[in-house]
Amino acid sequence: MKPLGEIKGKIIVFGGVYSNFQALESLKAHAEHAKIPPHNIFCTGDVAGYCAQPEECVQLVKSWGINCIAGNVELQLASGEDDCGCDFDEGSRCDVFSRQWYPYVQSRLSSDSIQWMKSLPEHLTFNYNGKKVVMVHGSYSGTSDFIFKSTPWEEKLKHFKATGADIILAGHCGLPFKDEKDGFQWLNAGVIGMPANDGETAVWFMEMNENLDVKHHQLEYDHKTANRLMVENKLPEAYAKTLVSGIWDNCEILPEVETAAQGRKIEL
Repeated sequence: MKPLGEIKGKIIVFGGVYSNFQALESLKAHAEHAKIPPHNIFCTGDVAGYCAQPEECVQLVKSWGINCIAGNVELQLASGEDDCGCDFDEGSRCDVFSRQWYPYVQSRLSSDSIQWMKSLPEHLTFNYNGKKVVMVHGSYSGTSDFIFKSTPWEEKLKHFKATGADIILAGHCGLPFKDEKDGFQWLNAGVIGMPANDGETAVWFMEMNENLDVKHHQLEYDHKTANRLMVENKLPEAYAKTLVSGIWDNCEILPEVETAAQGRKIEL
């Protein structure tokens, strides 16, 4: 847990870059236009992933100087493991695809990028307008845990009690949402590397101001180039197709509620 002290001003939260350099460039341009400084920008991890430019993404995040924690992908790569650490079911489509993109990522990353991943904290905490904020990847107890809007509140509450947080900023599940109860807020910004299974090519990030107003935003970017680079580098065709269709190849990781929402416009 890395403490950052007091943060003032509007913040941006995003995650799941997934080696999508075009989306990352678009988000950086938005942040610069909005004059939001790097120390007010937070990445929930998984900078590397499915798409074609892992090294470029890592180097951009590093040089940008924003706050970033390790996702399961960073932890696995930093440790020299041979899979992404998502614990997919053996033989599932996600498992099969990970055997394609993960070795590709390993082959493209420099030693400098690996060293940067080794330096990342697993969690961040800061104070924001009198609230204690904790940032995690999946959950506080498990980097690869999938926590969704439909996940029972009792499960989420365990992590508030363990951290003493008022607000938890999380990633990993790939879908943007806000869940709040009894003064606690679980916020997932969504990911910028892949669409949110909503049938749209735009991806998601989140902004919050010191009044604790939360706004999820869609981000347009050059998805056609990202798709082309995936195809040219023989990365999973199904994931490349998702960039232009906005629909996930499968819903293996999703609970029933989120599965039923496939292809529907997300209203936040």
